[in-house]
Amino acid sequence: MYEVVGGVRARAFRVLWMLEELGLAYRHLDVAPRSEAILKYNPTGKVPVLLVEGEPIIDSTAIMTYLADKHGGLTFRPGTLERARQDAMTQFVLDEMDAVLWVAARHTFILPEEKRVPEVKEPLKWEFERSQKVLMDRAEGPFLMGEEMTLPDIIAAHCVAWAMISKFPLSDDFRAYGKRLAGRDAYKRAANG
Repeated sequence: MYEVVGGVRARAFRVLWMLEELGLAYRHLDVAPRSEAILKYNPTGKVPVLLVEGEPIIDSTAIMTYLADKHGGLTFRPGTLERARQDAMTQFVLDEMDAVLWVAARHTFILPEEKRVPEVKEPLKWEFERSQKVLMDRAEGPFLMGEEMTLPDIIAAHCVAWAMISKFPLSDDFRAYGKRLAGRDAYKRAANG
Protein backbone atom coordinates (compact mmCIF):
# COMPACT_ATOMS: atom_id res chain seq x y z
CA MET A 1 0.00 0.00 0.00
CA TYR A 2 1.23 3.48 -0.83
CA GLU A 3 1.82 6.04 1.90
CA VAL A 4 1.36 9.74 1.12
CA VAL A 5 3.13 12.10 3.48
CA GLY A 6 1.90 15.70 3.51
CA GLY A 7 -1.14 17.82 4.21
CA VAL A 8 -4.23 18.00 2.06
CA ARG A 9 -3.83 21.79 1.82
CA ALA A 10 -0.48 21.40 0.07
CA ARG A 11 0.63 19.77 -3.17
CA ALA A 12 0.07 16.41 -1.47
CA PHE A 13 -3.56 16.93 -2.46
CA ARG A 14 -2.59 16.33 -6.09
CA VAL A 15 -1.17 12.92 -5.23
CA LEU A 16 -4.18 11.99 -3.09
CA TRP A 17 -6.52 13.00 -5.91
CA MET A 18 -4.58 10.96 -8.44
CA LEU A 19 -4.64 7.91 -6.18
CA GLU A 20 -8.40 8.32 -5.82
CA GLU A 21 -8.86 8.69 -9.59
CA LEU A 22 -6.81 5.54 -10.14
CA GLY A 23 -8.72 3.65 -7.45
CA LEU A 24 -5.56 2.74 -5.55
CA ALA A 25 -5.27 1.99 -1.84
CA TYR A 26 -3.13 4.34 0.23
CA ARG A 27 -2.48 5.55 3.72
CA HIS A 28 -2.32 9.30 4.30
CA LEU A 29 0.02 10.80 6.89
CA ASP A 30 -1.00 14.43 7.43
CA VAL A 31 2.41 15.98 8.06
CA ALA A 32 3.35 19.66 7.86
CA PRO A 33 6.14 20.94 5.60
CA ARG A 34 9.53 21.36 7.27
CA SER A 35 8.46 19.18 10.22
CA GLU A 36 10.79 16.55 11.62
CA ALA A 37 8.50 13.86 10.24
CA ILE A 38 8.99 15.10 6.67
CA LEU A 39 12.69 15.92 7.00
CA LYS A 40 13.50 12.24 7.47
CA TYR A 41 12.19 11.61 3.93
CA ASN A 42 13.00 14.88 2.17
CA PRO A 43 15.91 17.08 3.31
CA THR A 44 14.24 20.16 1.77
CA GLY A 45 11.30 19.70 4.12
CA LYS A 46 8.83 19.92 1.24
CA VAL A 47 5.71 17.81 0.85
CA PRO A 48 4.51 15.53 -0.57
CA VAL A 49 6.47 12.35 -0.28
CA LEU A 50 5.19 9.03 -1.58
CA LEU A 51 6.54 5.98 0.21
CA VAL A 52 6.75 2.95 -2.05
CA GLU A 53 7.79 -0.13 -0.09
CA GLY A 54 9.46 2.26 2.36
CA GLU A 55 11.37 4.14 -0.35
CA PRO A 56 10.56 7.85 -0.71
CA ILE A 57 9.69 9.58 -3.96
CA ILE A 58 9.61 13.37 -3.66
CA ASP A 59 7.94 16.09 -5.76
CA SER A 60 4.24 15.91 -6.61
CA THR A 61 4.76 15.80 -10.39
CA ALA A 62 7.41 13.07 -10.16
CA ILE A 63 5.09 11.08 -7.90
CA MET A 64 2.09 11.50 -10.19
CA THR A 65 4.13 10.58 -13.27
CA TYR A 66 5.35 7.44 -11.49
CA LEU A 67 1.81 6.47 -10.51
CA ALA A 68 0.36 7.21 -13.95
CA ASP A 69 3.06 5.21 -15.72
CA LYS A 70 2.98 2.31 -13.27
CA HIS A 71 -0.80 1.97 -13.28
CA GLY A 72 -1.51 3.07 -16.85
CA GLY A 73 -4.01 5.78 -15.99
CA LEU A 74 -4.37 9.54 -16.45
CA THR A 75 -1.58 9.51 -19.01
CA PHE A 76 -0.65 8.62 -22.53
CA ARG A 77 1.80 5.79 -23.07
CA PRO A 78 5.47 6.81 -22.61
CA GLY A 79 7.39 7.24 -25.85
CA THR A 80 4.38 8.40 -27.87
CA LEU A 81 3.77 11.75 -29.50
CA GLU A 82 0.65 12.12 -27.35
CA ARG A 83 2.77 11.67 -24.23
CA ALA A 84 5.28 14.27 -25.42
CA ARG A 85 2.42 16.72 -25.92
CA GLN A 86 1.02 15.83 -22.49
CA ASP A 87 4.44 16.41 -20.91
CA ALA A 88 4.65 19.79 -22.67
CA MET A 89 1.24 20.71 -21.24
CA THR A 90 2.36 19.59 -17.77
CA GLN A 91 5.48 21.74 -18.02
CA PHE A 92 3.46 24.75 -19.16
CA VAL A 93 1.13 24.46 -16.16
CA LEU A 94 4.08 24.03 -13.79
CA ASP A 95 6.17 26.85 -15.27
CA GLU A 96 3.47 29.41 -15.97
CA MET A 97 0.93 28.79 -13.23
CA ASP A 98 2.19 26.68 -10.34
CA ALA A 99 5.53 28.53 -10.19
CA VAL A 100 3.79 31.92 -10.24
CA LEU A 101 1.52 30.93 -7.34
CA TRP A 102 4.51 29.49 -5.46
CA VAL A 103 6.51 32.72 -5.78
CA ALA A 104 3.50 34.69 -4.53
CA ALA A 105 3.12 32.33 -1.56
CA ARG A 106 6.80 32.66 -0.72
CA HIS A 107 6.47 36.45 -0.63
CA THR A 108 3.28 36.26 1.44
CA PHE A 109 4.04 33.85 4.28
CA ILE A 110 6.94 31.48 3.57
CA LEU A 111 10.02 33.71 3.42
CA PRO A 112 11.17 35.56 6.52
CA GLU A 113 9.37 38.92 6.63
CA GLU A 114 12.52 40.91 5.91
CA LYS A 115 13.07 38.90 2.70
CA ARG A 116 9.54 39.34 1.30
CA VAL A 117 8.86 41.67 -1.61
CA PRO A 118 5.08 42.20 -1.59
CA GLU A 119 5.24 44.33 -4.75
CA VAL A 120 6.06 41.21 -6.78
CA LYS A 121 2.48 39.98 -6.43
CA GLU A 122 0.90 42.41 -8.91
CA PRO A 123 3.08 41.39 -11.88
CA LEU A 124 2.57 37.75 -10.87
CA LYS A 125 -1.20 38.22 -11.00
CA TRP A 126 -0.86 39.77 -14.47
CA GLU A 127 1.28 36.84 -15.61
CA PHE A 128 -1.17 34.32 -14.16
CA GLU A 129 -4.08 35.97 -16.00
CA ARG A 130 -2.19 35.79 -19.28
CA SER A 131 -1.29 32.15 -18.73
CA GLN A 132 -4.92 31.18 -18.10
CA LYS A 133 -5.89 32.44 -21.53
CA VAL A 134 -3.04 30.55 -23.19
CA LEU A 135 -3.94 27.36 -21.30
CA MET A 136 -7.63 27.53 -22.12
CA ASP A 137 -6.82 28.26 -25.77
CA ARG A 138 -4.56 25.18 -25.84
CA ALA A 139 -7.15 22.90 -24.22
CA GLU A 140 -8.34 20.30 -26.70
CA GLY A 141 -11.71 19.39 -25.22
CA PRO A 142 -13.36 19.09 -21.85
CA PHE A 143 -9.90 18.23 -20.49
CA LEU A 144 -6.58 19.81 -21.38
CA MET A 145 -5.52 16.92 -23.61
CA GLY A 146 -8.93 16.16 -25.10
CA GLU A 147 -11.70 13.81 -24.05
CA GLU A 148 -9.83 12.05 -21.23
CA MET A 149 -8.52 13.49 -17.99
CA THR A 150 -4.72 13.36 -17.68
CA LEU A 151 -2.07 14.34 -15.17
CA PRO A 152 -1.85 18.04 -16.21
CA ASP A 153 -5.56 18.42 -15.41
CA ILE A 154 -4.85 17.59 -11.77
CA ILE A 155 -2.12 20.22 -11.57
CA ALA A 156 -4.16 22.87 -13.40
CA ALA A 157 -7.30 22.28 -11.31
CA HIS A 158 -5.20 22.45 -8.15
CA CYS A 159 -3.87 25.79 -9.41
CA VAL A 160 -7.46 27.06 -9.79
CA ALA A 161 -8.15 26.28 -6.12
CA TRP A 162 -4.81 27.75 -5.05
CA ALA A 163 -5.47 30.92 -7.06
CA MET A 164 -8.86 31.35 -5.40
CA ILE A 165 -7.34 31.07 -1.93
CA SER A 166 -4.55 33.48 -2.95
CA LYS A 167 -7.04 35.97 -4.39
CA PHE A 168 -5.55 35.74 -7.87
CA PRO A 169 -7.84 36.72 -10.74
CA LEU A 170 -9.55 33.85 -12.56
CA SER A 171 -11.10 33.97 -16.01
CA ASP A 172 -14.63 32.62 -16.29
CA ASP A 173 -13.56 29.64 -18.38
CA PHE A 174 -10.63 28.71 -16.14
CA ARG A 175 -12.83 29.02 -13.03
CA ALA A 176 -15.53 26.84 -14.68
CA TYR A 177 -12.91 24.27 -15.67
CA GLY A 178 -11.65 24.08 -12.08
CA LYS A 179 -15.16 23.90 -10.67
CA ARG A 180 -16.06 21.05 -13.02
CA LEU A 181 -12.99 19.04 -11.98
CA ALA A 182 -13.58 19.82 -8.29
CA GLY A 183 -16.99 18.22 -8.71
CA ARG A 184 -15.46 14.81 -9.45
CA ASP A 185 -16.02 12.14 -6.80
CA ALA A 186 -12.29 11.37 -6.57
CA TYR A 187 -11.54 15.06 -5.94
CA LYS A 188 -14.09 15.19 -3.14
CA ARG A 189 -12.74 12.01 -1.53
CA ALA A 190 -9.19 13.38 -1.63
CA ALA A 191 -10.30 16.73 -0.22
CA ASN A 192 -12.03 15.03 2.69
CA GLY A 193 -8.87 13.07 3.22
